[in-house]
Amino acid sequence: MDQLAALLDGPRARSAFLLRSILDPPWSLRIQDEAPLSVIAQVRGESWLWYDEGGPVHLEPGQVAIARGPEPYTVADDPGTKPQIVIHPGQHCTTLDGESLYQAMDLGVRTWGNNSDGGTVLLTGTYNLEGEVSRRLLEALPRLIVQPGDPLITLLGAEIVKDEPGQEAVLNRLLDLLLIAVLRAHFATHQAPGWYRAMNDPVVGKAMRMLHNNPAHPWTVGALAAEVGVSRAALARRFTDLVGEPPMAFLTDWRLALAADLLREPDATIGSVARKVGYGSPFALSAAFKRVRGISPQDHRAAAQ
Repeated sequence: MDQLAALLDGPRARSAFLLRSILDPPWSLRIQDEAPLSVIAQVRGESWLWYDEGGPVHLEPGQVAIARGPEPYTVADDPGTKPQIVIHPGQHCTTLDGESLYQAMDLGVRTWGNNSDGGTVLLTGTYNLEGEVSRRLLEALPRLIVQPGDPLITLLGAEIVKDEPGQEAVLNRLLDLLLIAVLRAHFATHQAPGWYRAMNDPVVGKAMRMLHNNPAHPWTVGALAAEVGVSRAALARRFTDLVGEPPMAFLTDWRLALAADLLREPDATIGSVARKVGYGSPFALSAAFKRVRGISPQDHRAAAQ
């Protein structure tokens, strides 16, 4: 499993917020929902998106913006339009004075706006919880990415208005696919982080995939080097140069990231999680977790809940 694939097990959409917005100018939305990651697809018309610090970015039909939180940002028909609507945590929308707009702007199944025939159509998907597995990837992303998104935009647009059995699962997976497609396109045309480029290295990439796919194995640098066919010293040096940290540090981070995600599962125990991620006992996992992350697994679980 590589880091992009890990997105499907990190900020994997679970009951993600998904909405189609239909708007007629002038309109301006102040987004301060504190979500770690949002996907905004321009279906029709045009929009502008900007953070408080930085200039506005133009969105044309067929383009997708990935916006990182929790900093607030604005989406509007024009950079000169002042905010009229505020989106709060939990996707609660109000006027600037705090008056709820939930019923006033309801236009049907997952559809919201000021005019059902409006000239602007946006699809928005919001990941409300940052999955710890993909923390390394999310930290490597710029605050805003804009890339082409068709044909997945068309598919998501057709599905978002349906109200059928299992529809939530369909929409969650489509949102994941759209996110992955945009990130792949971005990394293909922009400077990618070192660990992403290292995945293409015949030695280090193979080693990283082995660590990803079998974190519970009792790896050592020597054992890993034997598997990829180089000396221990050569692997340690090459891995550190390309990834930015030694193999065992990378493995520890990966194991604890997996543990942090698994601990969110309601039936998981510290012992069962420890076994899945390569720690011999609950005590060993707890000690490593607290040393690296500063809190105990129990406190992490409580905070996530």
